[in-house]
Amino acid sequence: MTAPQRRQGTVVPLLAFALAAVCFGVGGQFVHTGVPALDQPVPHPGWIAAAIGLVAAAQLPVLRVRVGAGSVGLAWGESAVVILCVLLPAAWIPPVTLAGVGLARALQAFGPERRRSGTMVWGVAVLTLASAAAATAANLVTVTYRHPLTVRTGVALLLAAAAYAVTGLVMVSWRVARQHGEPVPPVMWRANTTKLPMIVGNVVVGLLVVALYGVNARWLALLPPALWLLQQAYAYRVRTDDDRRNWQTFAEATRRLNRLDGHGAVAAGIEGALRLFGAEWARLTLTADAGPARAYAGSPDGEVVEWQPSAADEPDTVARDLSVGGVRIGELRLRRRTPQPMSGRDRLMFAAYADALAAALHDATTHAELRMMGERSTRDLAHDPLTGLANRAGFLAAGDRLLRELPGEAPVALLLLDLDHFKDVNDTLGHAAGDLLLQITASRLADGLGPGELAARLGGDEFALLLPALPTDGAAQPPYLPPPAQLQPGQLQPVPPESPRPQPSAAEYTTQWGHALIRARNLVTRIAVPSEVAGVQLSVEVSVGVVVADAGTVDLAELLRRADIAMYQAKRGGASVARYEPDRDLANTDRLSLLAEAREALVADDQFTLAMQPAVRLDDGGVTGVEALVRWEHPRRGVLLPDDFVAVIEHSELLGDFTRYVLDRTLAVAARWAADGLDVPVAVNLSPRSLLDAGLPGDVAALLARHGVRPERLVLEITETVVMSELAVIDDVLSALRDMGVQLAVDDFGTGYSSLTFLTRVTVDEVKIDRSFVRRMVESPEAGAIVRTTVDLAHRLGLRVIAEGVETAEQRAELAAMGCTGAQGYLFHPPMPPDRVTAVLHELSTADVLPLRQDDAG
Repeated sequence: MTAPQRRQGTVVPLLAFALAAVCFGVGGQFVHTGVPALDQPVPHPGWIAAAIGLVAAAQLPVLRVRVGAGSVGLAWGESAVVILCVLLPAAWIPPVTLAGVGLARALQAFGPERRRSGTMVWGVAVLTLASAAAATAANLVTVTYRHPLTVRTGVALLLAAAAYAVTGLVMVSWRVARQHGEPVPPVMWRANTTKLPMIVGNVVVGLLVVALYGVNARWLALLPPALWLLQQAYAYRVRTDDDRRNWQTFAEATRRLNRLDGHGAVAAGIEGALRLFGAEWARLTLTADAGPARAYAGSPDGEVVEWQPSAADEPDTVARDLSVGGVRIGELRLRRRTPQPMSGRDRLMFAAYADALAAALHDATTHAELRMMGERSTRDLAHDPLTGLANRAGFLAAGDRLLRELPGEAPVALLLLDLDHFKDVNDTLGHAAGDLLLQITASRLADGLGPGELAARLGGDEFALLLPALPTDGAAQPPYLPPPAQLQPGQLQPVPPESPRPQPSAAEYTTQWGHALIRARNLVTRIAVPSEVAGVQLSVEVSVGVVVADAGTVDLAELLRRADIAMYQAKRGGASVARYEPDRDLANTDRLSLLAEAREALVADDQFTLAMQPAVRLDDGGVTGVEALVRWEHPRRGVLLPDDFVAVIEHSELLGDFTRYVLDRTLAVAARWAADGLDVPVAVNLSPRSLLDAGLPGDVAALLARHGVRPERLVLEITETVVMSELAVIDDVLSALRDMGVQLAVDDFGTGYSSLTFLTRVTVDEVKIDRSFVRRMVESPEAGAIVRTTVDLAHRLGLRVIAEGVETAEQRAELAAMGCTGAQGYLFHPPMPPDRVTAVLHELSTADVLPLRQDDAG
């Protein structure tokens, strides 16, 4: 039920009760009822008219007092009812009150205190009932009509005033509380504390009028000035109390405006306006730079809701523009309960409240914008602006958080993808085409994400996919994603093909590694589907590195490092997918500890030892040279071969110290041979990274001078990877070594991609055929052809040719038939300590034929 319906449902029965009271009183004048108060003569019409005028005069000077969200009108009703109890019989008091209050309300309809019809009828009915209660209460004590003021009469008149005040107070408080949804007792208490002093004053004035009228009616001439002064005192006190309560309400209402959310500020603004100004409803309209305005409305008995704003002016409303810094942001409109205009004080308060509301709405909007900017900034910090995927920082944060939430033994996989030949796309088609290709790849990567999986663009053309929910057995299979159809220009999301590729067999799903590898192959297939970019059909090829580990053993940064190693292994091996192999990881924990131990071994000077392996001439069995090989007699790991530790040292800062250490030990042995009359070259393997050290020639020269070894007795073996670099420092180092007389040999010749190019760029003295060709040359015509071609090429270039890894007499015979210069391998001599190799060299220097090892004789 709405508020007007409730008011109508209250006014009608109340008016019926008031009219019943009037009819009962008037009828009692003509029908003897046995009640002394009703069995009285009809007063003179003049007295009746005077009484009606008295009641009307008492209701005209109304003081409005705010009570909660509503207000109560205070008048001289108690004074009038005390006088009426003496001037009129009790039965005539209700109809006279009805007529007098009706006359006062009719006069107020044309003044500033005008009221709506429903409110006027309510007021007339309440005061009529209150006057009936007052007449009844007074005459229950004694008949007061035309009786002088005595103690008994005074008590009766006090009871009449009390009944009048209590009846009116209860009815008005009940109505205000019902209209505004407040409890009745607090409203009644606030109304009573304000009205009680005025009630007491009204009763005193009424009794004074009765007393003066009984003494001499001329004394009543002093009554109007006294009443005027008393009215002013009442008005001042009411205004003071009203102002205090209003500003308390204003402070509370503005305090509630301090909301950080826009809807909360709107709701608080409307609710505060309803409480502060006692409005029937309040509406707040917010303007917008673009699009329709938003509007909200609220009433004392309802919630704040959105409504459709109207451009038409509404009667009996007040409005105030909301603006901040001269910019209009909306409007606050109220409909007050009384049609009279706002007082100057209320207008100032309304303006101040509107300004506070405008500031609160502006602050809420600013805070919302700042929050959105902060959220966007936070998202931008964690996401790639081009593809929308997580960037490296966001991927590391989210991935580490996910790994911490998983059980420690839960297997996880990381797939690291790198686009092949992406630079060619940028260089040929432009960066816009490259960006579109990255977006296509990101879309296809994100399209197949499962629950909890994370995808990211780590930078450039590198992407990552974290799979946190690998199955622990072979029962569950990873989701199979068929390759998408060919993309149309500008299309990022492919259309599924009509005939998808058959799913892999279930046998491939037996381990977590199998799940991760098959997922990687699916991605390779999906990403490779051709798409049109800049008018060109492109098929994106990717290299994927896959790593699997338990969530509790590594963080995401370590997974990325391992996957990066696997990804580059895929690129080097020409495969699209490669798994992480710990033994290929030069930076794993075990290798890191090995590096620290190598540093200590160089200081100890007794762990790194030399093993020397002679190379012999195939024609006469003489010695062509000796290769120095390094062994590490590790105190805990045992004897380590070069494959176990050299790669670790090559990728560390120890390479220079290690190279000088090996050269120093080798040249010391060569110096002893020279002292024993053995003029044999000694060969040392040199890391390609050593050639980046411009100080290497100086170090070699110093060591040769220190041990007194001629430069041509030192052979430095280098690999074909040197030619892949175009750095000038390498050419300078090689030229310096050649200039000082040091010999150069090509180790593992034929295994690289540029063997012939190497021989045209670098001047060498010797070529060493890799053991992989020597091992297969008897059974494989292809390998035999490569060896034969190499021997022939070396002879044409005037180079020595040494075959490595010779282990059988058949290999020796074939090499000799080809004219190979020399050979090295277990068929002749294994690597041996320097003191033993010295004896072997003495034996070979005096022999006429090449002796066989004892286990190969026969």
